[in-house]
Amino acid sequence: MLRRAAFAAIAAASLSLASAHASHQAGGAVPAQADLRPITIVVDGVERTGLLYAPPGAASRKAPVVFVFHGHGGTAANIARGFALHRHWPEAMVVYLQGLPTPGRLTDPTGLRAGWQAGAGDQGDRDLKLFDAVLARLTREFTIEPTRVFATGHSNGGGFTYLLWARRGDRLAAVAPSAAAAIQLLKQLQPKPAMHLAGQKDPLVRFDWQRQTMDGIRRLNGCASTGTSWAPLATIYPSAPGTPCVEYIHPGGHQYPADAPALIAKFFRELR
Repeated sequence: MLRRAAFAAIAAASLSLASAHASHQAGGAVPAQADLRPITIVVDGVERTGLLYAPPGAASRKAPVVFVFHGHGGTAANIARGFALHRHWPEAMVVYLQGLPTPGRLTDPTGLRAGWQAGAGDQGDRDLKLFDAVLARLTREFTIEPTRVFATGHSNGGGFTYLLWARRGDRLAAVAPSAAAAIQLLKQLQPKPAMHLAGQKDPLVRFDWQRQTMDGIRRLNGCASTGTSWAPLATIYPSAPGTPCVEYIHPGGHQYPADAPALIAKFFRELR
């Protein structure tokens, strides 16, 4: 069981969700970019921003929540357009948050571009606190399903997704990192359904690093040694404890394939 965290400790954080309720067309129409509403949050005196999609009736009807984190140098607006997870799962609440200038481990060592903390304690844990504050406010403002909170991200955002698993795993139902590695975090993880997306020719996050990560997660989750086809290029490894792993391995590089967001939504949606 996921535990509802004690959010009262986040007294320094405030979130403005004015007009956050999405107003997509009646009759179950697919949400559009216009259905995203800006959010502003202040954590430790620093203003943070993002975009929120809230399905109709979210104030009174339970909705899953998905956090989406862009890669280093990216923006919330770009990943909202590229991933567009709210279009693939319109019944879920989807949050696209904006990172801050952050030194990159593989690129941008001076930290000119936006990203996410790579390890616990980095930048005063500003991004872990951001997650805490947003989830706390969503819990107060909407009727979310606390046992169906998910996280996904690409590249540096995928690495931060792994950090969330390590440090906020009790609040997450499942994760789906893309183009990321978490070899050093494996010992800090508790079993949890996971989907990992990797490019065999990734020039930044080498495929062998990602392969070690995926192998470690399968062992952690008690998955079967052999898997079955789950989707094109994707293999699912069942787990007796109920913590399956999906590996989506494509022949490309550091980018995420066009069908990745729909498959991430499918993976989260099927978990109960």
